[in-house]
Amino acid sequence: MRLLVCGGAGFIGSTFVRLRLREHGDQVTVLDKLTYAGRRENLHDVLSELRFIEGAIEDPDAVADALAGCEAIVNFAAETHVDRSIAEPVTFTITNMQGTHTLLEAARDRGLRYVQVSTDEVYGSIAQGSFTESSPLQPSSPYSATKSGADLLVSSYFHTYGLEAMICRGSNNYGPYQHPEKLIPLMILNALAGDRLPVYGDGLNVRNWLFAEDFGGGVGHVLAHGVPGEAYNCGGPDECDNLAVVRRIVELTGAEESLIEYVPDRPGHDRRYSLSSEKLRALGWEPRTRFDQGLARTVEWYRKNAWWWEPVRSGAYREYYERHYGRALKG
Repeated sequence: MRLLVCGGAGFIGSTFVRLRLREHGDQVTVLDKLTYAGRRENLHDVLSELRFIEGAIEDPDAVADALAGCEAIVNFAAETHVDRSIAEPVTFTITNMQGTHTLLEAARDRGLRYVQVSTDEVYGSIAQGSFTESSPLQPSSPYSATKSGADLLVSSYFHTYGLEAMICRGSNNYGPYQHPEKLIPLMILNALAGDRLPVYGDGLNVRNWLFAEDFGGGVGHVLAHGVPGEAYNCGGPDECDNLAVVRRIVELTGAEESLIEYVPDRPGHDRRYSLSSEKLRALGWEPRTRFDQGLARTVEWYRKNAWWWEPVRSGAYREYYERHYGRALKG
């Protein structure tokens, strides 16, 4: 296919781009704003195989330029970090909602197929069982609220205009190229540096972990086989609480468990996420990577790719970390 991948220089977007180029032979255009989390380095091995445009999805001119010759849009572009959404929600509203609206208008004008990449966080927290696609949207943070709003916009464009649009909601992704503000790379890099491992609250918040390559495959399944107007959950094969994740990272890195430090919980912290993926599995998708296997691969990747993460840890991220956690990073 001739695809426009928005946010294709981000963590999950770049993983999806790599999959489409290597397994499907697509012609890919990437539109990315290149914020702190969107980096050309995420596409270092495939940049020569695609068309890259630096621009924001809320900019109609950038979108129009990027769409030349494309037949479908896959939108990964988003501000995604809950902590940052609590501190600066307006940025999330602009990108996640206004940007989605701009893309939907462009898709409607051109009659394109459209996939919105969303998150399990739109459902809020669930004590038992798993969310299905018919579960109500009950977002808890500015991040998840703006993603919920974007999902509703996508649904409205199907119902009102007949746009060939679908939604794919992923559970917590992890893997190579993930920015160290997120739990797993944060803990890996701090453990490798002998730094403190800050765990929110009691650390017993449960997440449904999904290797990024598996999520990329799920999004691709929705693109190819999804029914317009439908949403599809894409959940990982394993659930694990945050403290257990951190302890496993301690084991894999050889760090000391005494580095674990409990810090005040963040506001509105959802206790448990869990997705039922039966609807997407019926289309032929299933996750290939169990969590323990994927986590070991991820730790090894960060261990071997200091060229990728050293510029991040030495830049503006250090200021963010010190402001957020009240202490400086080591190194």
